[in-house]
Amino acid sequence: MTHGYLLIAASALALGVAMPAAAQQPVASQLDADAQAKLIYQAWTGPYEGVPPWDKVSTQAFPVAIQAAMDALKAEYEAVATNAEAPTFQNTNLALEMSGDQMNRVFAMWGVYTSNLADKQVRAMQAEWAPKISKFYNELTLDPRILARIKAVYDNRASSGLNAQQTRLVERDYDGLVRGGALLDDAAKAQLIAINGQLAGLYSTFNEKLQADEEKYIVITDKAELAGLPDSFVASLKSAADERKVDGWVLVNTRSVMQPVLENATNRALREKVYRSYVMRGDNNDANDTNATIAQILKLRQQRAELLGFKTHAHLRMDDTMAKDPAAAMDLMMKVWPAAVARVNQEVADMQAVADAEGAGLKIEPWDYRFYSEKVRKAKYDLDQNEIKPYFQLTKMIQGMFDAAGKLYDLEFKENTGEVPVFHPDVTTYVVTNKLTGENVGLFYMDAYARTGKRSGAWATSYRAQQRLGGDRNVLASNNNNFVKPAAGEPALISLDDASTLFHEFGHALHSLLTDIEYPGLRGTPRDFVEYPSQVNENWLLTPYILQNYATHYQTGEPIPAELVEKINASETFNQGFSTVEYLSSAIVDMKLHNRTDPVADPRAFEKATLSEIGMPSELVMRHRLPQFGHLFSSDSYSAGYYSYLWSETMDADTWAAFEESGDVWNREIADRFRKELLSTGNETERVEAYRAFRGRDPDVNALLKRRGFPTGAAAPAAADRD
Repeated sequence: MTHGYLLIAASALALGVAMPAAAQQPVASQLDADAQAKLIYQAWTGPYEGVPPWDKVSTQAFPVAIQAAMDALKAEYEAVATNAEAPTFQNTNLALEMSGDQMNRVFAMWGVYTSNLADKQVRAMQAEWAPKISKFYNELTLDPRILARIKAVYDNRASSGLNAQQTRLVERDYDGLVRGGALLDDAAKAQLIAINGQLAGLYSTFNEKLQADEEKYIVITDKAELAGLPDSFVASLKSAADERKVDGWVLVNTRSVMQPVLENATNRALREKVYRSYVMRGDNNDANDTNATIAQILKLRQQRAELLGFKTHAHLRMDDTMAKDPAAAMDLMMKVWPAAVARVNQEVADMQAVADAEGAGLKIEPWDYRFYSEKVRKAKYDLDQNEIKPYFQLTKMIQGMFDAAGKLYDLEFKENTGEVPVFHPDVTTYVVTNKLTGENVGLFYMDAYARTGKRSGAWATSYRAQQRLGGDRNVLASNNNNFVKPAAGEPALISLDDASTLFHEFGHALHSLLTDIEYPGLRGTPRDFVEYPSQVNENWLLTPYILQNYATHYQTGEPIPAELVEKINASETFNQGFSTVEYLSSAIVDMKLHNRTDPVADPRAFEKATLSEIGMPSELVMRHRLPQFGHLFSSDSYSAGYYSYLWSETMDADTWAAFEESGDVWNREIADRFRKELLSTGNETERVEAYRAFRGRDPDVNALLKRRGFPTGAAAPAAADRD
């Protein structure tokens, strides 16, 4: 049922768009808005079964394109609703599966504008159209005529000669409509549509406020204050100042700036200033404070959940996940939390000892954690992160991840930048083929560098997804990162964490490229499965083959020394307390926030009380505090679902254990089974069953605990040991 379209939550309301004053967009088109709009929503032209016409369109075309696509989709639904023939799989479910191509194309491009090319015009347009599109989709899917036809096919599915995939599609179509409110009476439907429209508007409001705080920056006029920061990073701060036409050095309020400062700056006052600016985004009791907006969102979410027959918003969101129930997610998180907190206490003790030995005269605070953990890393493992960076050139790491995909899945990537239009000069493109057959699989777009108008973080998306229905389609996949762009003529050097992120996002792209399904309605996977393929792909980064062939010094070309690799491997579980608690505290607070019948009215107070209740160490902060938690409040996307990273990593750790246990991490028999059972099958079967088919059992959480260096089994701390 138009499963291919990207709803506002996934595209038009992209998470956490960071907005400076202006954004570089494609070259202004000479065509009028109507002509541009047709290029957006009509079948794309060019090679590879058509590509997005970035070079011929501009922001002004999207209102026309969105409206035209909505009109087309409405007509397709109307044709199904008014069909005089008795409902069948072919004239109902299949007909709806074939609908929505125009909307898919519009939102594929609009999602790039809101995430990669956002300016004030885009934000204003997004705020205007989000409630309209929400209302449109609600009215479309709550149409009683559509429900009647879907239900008729559902009721007769056992006697209709449907195969397993068709039966699953019919069942998911019906269950999805019911979950979405199709059985409500007219008054309740009107209430639901109103709630969803209000939420769409509030998500835009949340984004506006958060983006305004992310536009703020700190100006440094004395270079001495930047002591300890790498030269390449200082150069990027100078470029940021030049871009804003201010003297000195500019530190923008994003993670890509905050983290290097907290790791390297010897100026403790600067570390604290940058830290406080970052963690207080959306929480300054000013016009950009998001707490009241969040409270409104929570109230409406609970109203909607009850209207739809669910106890809480968490129960509603988890009804179609692998975990199924909030209790299952909490059970997994609380198996890991005590060990993570215990490890943080050890890490803090190690850091405090270093600070005391130096005569620093301080108690470790959140703005000290990263700085002193690097000192501990150096003392324990003789490893300095700045030793590693010269061996991690972005271009070489990209080549390495492509090579790994070839060894595991027979995919070949050849650069063809310049052959197809792109939305920014920094974007590179690659043709993807099957090495065994020579057949084209799709195109891969890489947007690697941070810049004005691009939201922070890293993400993957597809401009066109695979399906065999209606003719097999070439996939148009993309990765988006925020690496610091090097000076002209210099290579881009990235950290080990950045390289992991690179491989992670590429795992999402591989999932898209390797999907092989008939029906688009069986493509999308549950939220707590989505991160699994990408987390698995991270594992190949530090394999000897990749390091020896692609981790080469940017000046000498020499491969990374074996002794340095040994240090990296020896420190593999270093600082896992910090990274686990930073993430897991956010996930636990998310679940507790949404698994309650009385909506939280004061998010700030709730966050503080909940962290105290679970024993959050005072030396660090949640990865995403509620006032800036775009995963939760830019859309419904990860609400009551941030736990999914841990759920997916549990499967990931257990999957990697299968490769390691075989004695060959490039084991093709396991890789083929991984692809066949899990990567290629979309959601054609329950993902729990698919995992069992791959591994022969459910995932073992001990693999995750072992990976992070935490006690396993009976040795693990009990939940009561959180002090």
